[in-house]
Amino acid sequence: MDLPSDSVMDPPLSQETFEDLWNLLPNTLQTVCPEDLGYPLSSDMSILQESGVTTTFSPPPSAGVPSTEDYAGDHGLQLEFEKNGTAKSVTCTYSPDLNKLFCQSGKTCPVLIRIQSSPPDGSVLRVGAVYKKSEHIAEVVKRCPHHERAGEPGDVSAPSSHLIRIEGNTMARYMEDANGRHTVCVPYQDPQVGSQCSTVLLNYMCNSSCMGGMNRRPIMTIITLESKEGALLGRRCFEVRVCACPGRDRRSEEGNYLKKELKGSGKRVMVTPPMPEPTLPKKRLVTEEEVFTIQVRGRERYEMFKKLNNALEAEDRAEHQKVTLKCHKCRDDIKPKKGKKLLVKDEQDSE
Repeated sequence: MDLPSDSVMDPPLSQETFEDLWNLLPNTLQTVCPEDLGYPLSSDMSILQESGVTTTFSPPPSAGVPSTEDYAGDHGLQLEFEKNGTAKSVTCTYSPDLNKLFCQSGKTCPVLIRIQSSPPDGSVLRVGAVYKKSEHIAEVVKRCPHHERAGEPGDVSAPSSHLIRIEGNTMARYMEDANGRHTVCVPYQDPQVGSQCSTVLLNYMCNSSCMGGMNRRPIMTIITLESKEGALLGRRCFEVRVCACPGRDRRSEEGNYLKKELKGSGKRVMVTPPMPEPTLPKKRLVTEEEVFTIQVRGRERYEMFKKLNNALEAEDRAEHQKVTLKCHKCRDDIKPKKGKKLLVKDEQDSE
């Protein structure tokens, strides 16, 4: 059998050339896997075999408008997020009231995948994004031109135009459907021993406010569980805002949401007026008060009331002396400093 020259045999060869050469070999030699010879499989035959996981990535669905309706499916797909609070230093925080994730650009966002029953072998998780509002939902969510051209260290297999990336997983594959929508797929792996959830690390590579990209338009992230044939097994969605201060923006939006809910329900917030401070009765002079007599049973109790009465009497006398001194001072202040002496009523009568 005549074989082509060495220059023709040098890889890489086209798929057609390789198939022609493969058919020339005897049947006994065709049992060897082409990958073992250094030749890649065609795109529709690509099978990922890493870390003991074997799966086939089906092409993304070509639906014009992806659905954002939650669907747990027969396997009970659920998403969970870490409780990071709203501190200024957090880079990723989730609001259960808003079903919204707040995160910084280029920062890791762990998403916990909980499934009640194991899906079929070869199942995959697919992550994509779509605009939330109906007037923008037909557009493709992608990065702004500035960040797309800037480039950054990281996964070189991720196209620069893709907004969402999956970190820490070398089996991630980035795809584009017939409508140009971007998705990224990873094989579904059961939780590790002692854990009830598997984790997917998402990374959003552009801010929500970037011109030419999201441009302040809210987006929804869609995570679907699919079989190796591409059949939908479950779907979960949540809103995302990529910003500089996730904790601050979450507090602000939750506050506005609460006000809107109270206003929409028609409930009035009852504001309790402050209690007035108790006013003590003005003290009167001893001579103006009435005198009462009480009967006390027991010597010890009598001595106690006597001490109390003596203390009150002493306080009244001190108050009386204070008022008297104040009156004398006022009379001294109105005396003329020069000229005739001011006559008081008693002195006029004596004259």
